[in-house]
Amino acid sequence: MLKLKHSLYLALPLVVACTTSTTQAPQAPDAQVGQTQLTYPDTRQGNVVDSYFGTDVADPYRWLEDDMSEETAEWVKAQNKVTFSYLDQIKGREQIRQKLEKLWNYEKVSSPFKEGNYTYFYKNDGLQNQYVVYRTDKDGNTEVFLDPNKFSEDGTTSLAQLTFSEDGSIAAYAISEGGSDWRKIIVIDAETKERLEAPLVDVKFSGINWKGNDGFYYASYDKPEGSELSAKTDQHKLYYHKLGTEQSQDKLVFGGTEAQKHRYVGASVTEDNRYLFISAAVSTSGNKLFMQDLTQPDSQLVTILDHTDSDTTVLDNRGSKLYLVTNLNAPNKKVVTVDAANPQPDNWQDFIPETNNVLTINKGAGYLFAEYMVDAISKVKQYDYDGKLVRDVTLPGVGSVGGFDGKKEDETLYYSFSNYKTPTTIYSYAPDSGESAIYKKPDIDFNPDNYVSKQVFYTSKDGTKVPMIITHKKGLELNGKNPTILYGYGGFNISLTPRFSVSRAVWMEMGGIYAVANLRGGGEYGKAWHKAGTKMNKQNVFDDFIAAGEYLIAKDYTDEDYLAIQGGSNGGLLVGAVMTQRPDLMEVALPAVGVLDMLRYHTFTAGAGWAYDYGTAEDSKEMFEYLKGYSPVHNVEEGEDYPATMITTGDHDDRVVPAHSFKFAAELQAKNAGSEPQLIRIETKAGHGAGTPTSKRIEQAADIYGFALFNMGLLD
Repeated sequence: MLKLKHSLYLALPLVVACTTSTTQAPQAPDAQVGQTQLTYPDTRQGNVVDSYFGTDVADPYRWLEDDMSEETAEWVKAQNKVTFSYLDQIKGREQIRQKLEKLWNYEKVSSPFKEGNYTYFYKNDGLQNQYVVYRTDKDGNTEVFLDPNKFSEDGTTSLAQLTFSEDGSIAAYAISEGGSDWRKIIVIDAETKERLEAPLVDVKFSGINWKGNDGFYYASYDKPEGSELSAKTDQHKLYYHKLGTEQSQDKLVFGGTEAQKHRYVGASVTEDNRYLFISAAVSTSGNKLFMQDLTQPDSQLVTILDHTDSDTTVLDNRGSKLYLVTNLNAPNKKVVTVDAANPQPDNWQDFIPETNNVLTINKGAGYLFAEYMVDAISKVKQYDYDGKLVRDVTLPGVGSVGGFDGKKEDETLYYSFSNYKTPTTIYSYAPDSGESAIYKKPDIDFNPDNYVSKQVFYTSKDGTKVPMIITHKKGLELNGKNPTILYGYGGFNISLTPRFSVSRAVWMEMGGIYAVANLRGGGEYGKAWHKAGTKMNKQNVFDDFIAAGEYLIAKDYTDEDYLAIQGGSNGGLLVGAVMTQRPDLMEVALPAVGVLDMLRYHTFTAGAGWAYDYGTAEDSKEMFEYLKGYSPVHNVEEGEDYPATMITTGDHDDRVVPAHSFKFAAELQAKNAGSEPQLIRIETKAGHGAGTPTSKRIEQAADIYGFALFNMGLLD
């Protein structure tokens, strides 16, 4: 599928790793931890006050928003010293780390893909920090093509993207340094692997979309300088880079005028290099769509959609016939066709009509593959380009699939299959016969037959039925005493579908229960489900999560003393809101890289693009009061007894800036009246989570599980 739709930049990380920095922590309030006295760093309170519609709101920790200052750096060191001193007392933590490392140590291989004269694939031998790109020639000889483990000594520079020119002779890849969303693009000769020109720098939220072998399109902002957090992120610009020229000579294609001012701009070129499509959006939901005929020199942009009432992407073309995927007047999405001469919605014709289930679609080998999400479970139908249903694809089981994509001339396609108890297996697929075969099954010391994964439907506060998948060892006694992690996200049209995780497998192997709730705000049931968890409906998401916890307790899976809630990014907001609204519901709270200051999130880099889901405190008095009513930073109350909390973040996260986590930790440490620890674990040289080295992912998972089990009284 053409990757045209603007990306969703508030992503969902499973784990975000952290390392130790130490300094002498100043004196501050104490908490009792077993027989150990926990002393928090002293966090200076300023006198900043903001006024919203006549209401004054204090922001005493505003200075922590400057993550480049020396004072903030010293605060980070002091917090990490306290946190890691606490974690070091947990004797079983090292044993958990060893379990994670042992199970993690198996070969992981991606689906193969053809470019030029080679077949490429990604592989990790087991504990390598980053996946290595290999390639095999026509004679069966395999060699390393790119090894990101050699990009930096500490493994914190990762491969973020890899694309090839039309004939596969040239490769362009993006790297992320220290987890940053700001990328460099490096262009090499695919045969010799030699660099062809100076890297392109300061690229953000961008694809690499080739036009033949001549060059590629990419997008970025004017980069803020120093500690500047909010400027220049509302005008994404699309450029064309012609190979062999300086970046300063790149042509500005879209985004240079006030009329073309959008927060997210993306491009795509059809496989036949006939059309360029440009998506432009002001938020993370809904896009405008434009096209240009690349066969006509200096042709003008043609407007397909000039509003953001829908998400519309380009799937493919056959000559001038365009295939579009849209949720315009079709909340669960459908495929339409239209002639490029008159591509506006009035001329669209239904090709694959909307159904009761959410549609995702890919193309390959001359066919279209429609994946439907049925209660968060994958079903796949194969169509030809005349719209005829070829077959319902037989899948290996109940779970999630990914793949069924490739070039038109491919004779074999590949897809992955997994669920919460089944390690990811790669299958080959013969599109003409519909036969699947195992291509690569992981040799992992984990037996899915020893576990059970069950989908239940529980009732939320307003009567809405919400699905949740609960996975654990077979034969586990439901006595209310099982350590349980309840995970959620609930935002930005993102769907949580069943996928295998090594760290979750270790949690379950140790006797834990892992439950994932498919909350409103996600995309599991289409646009209506998403909108039901946005703006003035955001409380629905928190109510859904609270009801999930209550269900697990009522059904004796666990109780309040053995329940941990976890989520990252928008899911970090979820955890922060629920733990401040219902601190009695759980024993442990684990908010990761969370959006926690809802009054100021939109003033930070990238944050303003999330207004579609959240609204902003500047929209209206009603919106301000609603946001303030659940904003975690603003709802930590003096004298409340909060659950044991370990916040995780990266000190240079430039997506959800660490100030959110810093300020939340400061509020909890200053106001918590109970004895439960209120800690923050801050990874240095790290961002939002993408590209985190394996070693750091293992360290963080061990710390999280050790912290949770220790505070549940189940680990020394």
